[in-house]
Amino acid sequence: MTAAAGAADRKRVGILVFPDVEVLDFCGPYEVFSAVRRSEERRREEPSPFEVLLVAERGEPVAAAGGFRFLPDVTTAACPPLDILVVPGGWGTRREIGNGDLIRWIAERGRAAETLTSVCTGAMLLGRAGLLDGHRATTHWRSLGWMRESFPAVTVEERLHVVEEGRILTSAGISAGIDMALRVVLRYHGETIARATARHMEYPFPDDNRRRI
Repeated sequence: MTAAAGAADRKRVGILVFPDVEVLDFCGPYEVFSAVRRSEERRREEPSPFEVLLVAERGEPVAAAGGFRFLPDVTTAACPPLDILVVPGGWGTRREIGNGDLIRWIAERGRAAETLTSVCTGAMLLGRAGLLDGHRATTHWRSLGWMRESFPAVTVEERLHVVEEGRILTSAGISAGIDMALRVVLRYHGETIARATARHMEYPFPDDNRRRI
């Protein structure tokens, strides 16, 4: 495959970020998608087949959990079309669940994306956007009851680390976003590349999908 061909068929991943987002919720998937290579032998020469963008409502620095500060790549208003949408969680979801503008953006982009995913309490934002009705889903173990009470049309899954329902993948808390992203890589590029990505990261490939607590 030529470099031009590889660039032409890259998938665009948008990772939503907001104040008090949990750091590993978005950095874990970011690392996975940016670390993927079709050829391990050309790891330094070829880009990832995923283009990853951090998307925020405003272009100013975002203060994540623990005081970690960073700049988003693009605002929600200027965000290009996305193939994959990742909605992370964290304490900030308690505020953003009442942010009508952001929920409408998630609803619109979530319906348009090929693959829709969440990490931790990011699933609560998907639920508020009406994207999980009639589906199984999961979230951080501390928030399972909150999800069940808030969204009775959602079947809350307590046993699995990652729940796959067609094009929708929801994952448990924080580090589970790495497992979720590796499963997305597997869907798009197969097991060999997904396992090679996990090995490059020195992270165990998620063969066992049982919740780990």
